[in-house]
Amino acid sequence: MVKRNFWIKQINSLWKERSLIWLTGVRRAGKTYLCQSLEKVEYFDCELPKTRKLMSDPEAFLGKLKNKRIILDEVHRLDNPSELLKIATDHFQSIKIIATGSSTITASKKFKDTLTGRKIQLWLTPMITNDLLDFKSKDLEHRLFMGGLPPFFMSEKIPEKYFQEWMDDYWAKDIQELFKLERKDSFQKFFDLVLNQSGGIFEASKFARSCEVSRQTINNYLRILESTFVFHIIKPFSTYKPSEIVSAPKVYAFDTGFVSYHKGWEKLRNEDLGYLWEHFVLNEIQANLQTRQINYWRDKRGHEVDFVLKKRGKEPIAIECKWTSDNFNPSGLEAFRRQYPNGDNYLVASDIDMNLSRKIGNLKIELIDLQSLLNKLL
Repeated sequence: MVKRNFWIKQINSLWKERSLIWLTGVRRAGKTYLCQSLEKVEYFDCELPKTRKLMSDPEAFLGKLKNKRIILDEVHRLDNPSELLKIATDHFQSIKIIATGSSTITASKKFKDTLTGRKIQLWLTPMITNDLLDFKSKDLEHRLFMGGLPPFFMSEKIPEKYFQEWMDDYWAKDIQELFKLERKDSFQKFFDLVLNQSGGIFEASKFARSCEVSRQTINNYLRILESTFVFHIIKPFSTYKPSEIVSAPKVYAFDTGFVSYHKGWEKLRNEDLGYLWEHFVLNEIQANLQTRQINYWRDKRGHEVDFVLKKRGKEPIAIECKWTSDNFNPSGLEAFRRQYPNGDNYLVASDIDMNLSRKIGNLKIELIDLQSLLNKLL
């Protein structure tokens, strides 16, 4: 069993802050294997009827587990999961718990209490650079093409049946159980269409026409897909200047392998690598910072910056992503800095092995590798 050391370190650190960790992430991201790779834990699969019966009396169940570390996998399968977790955090604080699920707690109607102040969330994203080291692989192009879900990544050929099995499980176990949608055909069509234009501007009315549903239904689909970590909504950064795009979000798919598969790619061209690299950088930022507070910037003349991070009280950080650094055009950053003169500018590229600064007019840009970028952002 591969030990994913970055994530194990995160878990051990978070357990020092709270007794309850909500471990979330898309189906097959490796939540179960990660939990089972931890030392000295007791594992409970809440999909099993006998396990659910065992937990029907929460106090009796928890009373036998004092001072232990336990895993409650797929905890939303319980009739009242929030009751069990609330009793545990309030009255059995010596028990360290990881509860897993494929969505945010607030997304599930099963959770009558969202456990605010009692839990801390860890979002297990598709595989990051640190995971590649644990899987003894340096093949980034393979990671981009096959994706970051471990079973898919470990396949030598495109695992076509895995993609359909994943979608069937996602519909049955996440969408039906948590949200009880009825029209699978329109939902599946929407899912496929957004995957095909991943990273592009999202226009609800266009998808409504194609899927033959209302704009409100499309927005509901998107909300569900975001709450289950399948799509990421990246809103424009703006202070409502007349020249800026202020309302049109971009939507990114959760995994480069799913994007490649839905586009029908059999091998990656240079332009495909650049496109997927942007997704991979986003995934790395989300994993390391554990945040979705990431924006992009665009003005009405078409100038664009891939990602903008703005922490409270700090100047905005601008990030451009290129597969190779010689493909970089600074016009987007120059336009952004005419509006927001202060803040760091980064070009992150896969071929940079020595960081350096470059000055274009009054614009200073740091050409940087991905790990160094993450170190700067943390």
